[in-house]
Amino acid sequence: MSEYNNELIEFPKDWEIKRLGKIAEQMYYGLSVSGVDTPTQYKLITTTSINKETFKLDEENTPFCNLITNKDRKSKELTKYFVKKGDILISRSGTTGITILIDKDYNNMLFGSYLIKIRLNSIIDPKFFWYFAQSPFYWKQISSRGTTIKNINLEILRNLRVPIPPLEEQKKIIEILNTVDFIITDTTNLIEKLRVIKEKTLNLLITGKIWHKEFKDTEIGRIPGEWKIVKLEEITTKISDIDHKMPKKQKKGIPFVSIKCMLKYPDLNFYLDLNDPDLEFISKEDYEYYARRFNVEKGDIIYSRFGSIGHAKLVTTEQPFIASYSIVLIKPDTNKVNSAFLTYILNSEVVMKQAKIATKGSTNKNLHLRDIKNLKIPLPPLKEQKKIVEILSTIDNKIELETKYLKYLKRLKEKLLAALMMGKIRVKRVNSIKINNLK
Repeated sequence: MSEYNNELIEFPKDWEIKRLGKIAEQMYYGLSVSGVDTPTQYKLITTTSINKETFKLDEENTPFCNLITNKDRKSKELTKYFVKKGDILISRSGTTGITILIDKDYNNMLFGSYLIKIRLNSIIDPKFFWYFAQSPFYWKQISSRGTTIKNINLEILRNLRVPIPPLEEQKKIIEILNTVDFIITDTTNLIEKLRVIKEKTLNLLITGKIWHKEFKDTEIGRIPGEWKIVKLEEITTKISDIDHKMPKKQKKGIPFVSIKCMLKYPDLNFYLDLNDPDLEFISKEDYEYYARRFNVEKGDIIYSRFGSIGHAKLVTTEQPFIASYSIVLIKPDTNKVNSAFLTYILNSEVVMKQAKIATKGSTNKNLHLRDIKNLKIPLPPLKEQKKIVEILSTIDNKIELETKYLKYLKRLKEKLLAALMMGKIRVKRVNSIKINNLK
């Protein structure tokens, strides 16, 4: 009988199930030293060095190690704390449970005390274990130690049960998952390239550099001669927030959107995902009270004033919602400005720079309503605004399409991980039995 969920776990007949402690040649905590910004001879892998999305080492966020003198180096017996190709590092705090695989040898890379280093024996491929550590079977065992994963230790890891197919099958499973990972990486890179293209195109379009010849100097830079500079409040019918007093949250009701929820949506549009785990809800009565100031409608713009300052999203949902005090509602005057065009402008470098200047010297780094109302907006004729939107929305549509494909690939990988690590999908046909005992 398995040790979690009181379920009988099925594995293929020719697989072994072993405790991690039985297949690890080495397993120990890292070096108790601090990371520093000042360059030294060594670098120190810490929990901040772990990319939680890719389960890989992020060298750019890996600090230097503060071991300076030869005495320090000798006293710490540094040899055992260097990492080399094939080493497994598991975070025991912070990014708890996340595993990275060292895929090349380093001559200057140590690992810190909040990580556990594992060196596996020859019956299991390190990359197979790395994929296993991304699967539900791994996470159920780790999380079964408590409702909230706060930390893990050597005892927990030594008792971790690991399915071990024959090496040939391990390599085939790795090959399948490698292929999916390659496509995920390729798609991610394409999205980033499209965003760079969009940013550059946006800055060319809103300064009129693509098809205009005559320009004039203004307080926000050179713009086409026929364009105007207006304050944001001059081309809107309303700029408001909710009251300082926050409504009481509940499990169901009218959605309550935080900045975290707002910024999850890629690029221009705000859709509102009712399944978002970070989404909160308020009562209908509270909604009716707050909607007197924050009556958001499709075609409006929501704008961040705290934290990640100066990000704008065009509301494309008809689902009623209220946003936190950190988010401002902007209602464009559609007789003067195209809503999508204004959203692009608010996200442009020209306006972002103004937002940063307005918060300079502020301890809390926030934009006041008066600062938002006074933002200077370059305003072409409506016909040209629509033309600019057509160009930028073409890029946005491609980004949205690739983003949906990326989400699909990530879901596919999750399902493959679950099936492959339990032997539900086989790379060769074998019989299966129920595993009652651990070896």
